Amino acid sequence: MNKVKKLVESAVNPDTLNGQTLAYLGDAVYEIAIRQHLIKGGIVKPQVLQRQATHYVSAKAQAALITKLQDENLLSSDEIATFKRGRNSKTYTKAKNTSLATYQLSTGFEAVWGYLELLNKTDRITELNAWCIKTVEEGGIDQYDFK
Repeated sequence: MNKVKKLVESAVNPDTLNGQTLAYLGDAVYEIAIRQHLIKGGIVKPQVLQRQATHYVSAKAQAALITKLQDENLLSSDEIATFKRGRNSKTYTKAKNTSLATYQLSTGFEAVWGYLELLNKTDRITELNAWCIKTVEEGGIDQYDFK
């Protein structure tokens, strides 16, 4: 029988966490927002949801979004520092269907979301999610060609 260690939650300073840990949380935060957006938009078939979600949550999409966020100076200095910490963190997994550089940008993107979540900055997360959704749906990342 597997035993799960009982954890007592406490406040965590995201500045003390490595980029991979922040990205682990950020991946889930962003994914939930996109899934909710798609379902609330009337898409309910799982196979269609999965296909549509990749336009927002793939490593290539996230790399393009974080690049555009930086190009348009939409990130705070703390968010940029967190992105760089995520992007530069040592990875122990192999990128699937994408280049290492794209995977690293995507990890940096996710680290920002994890960082903001741990700071309970839900308004900022909502603002960035809305910007990402609008940008993807208006074709705003089509000019970026990440492999």
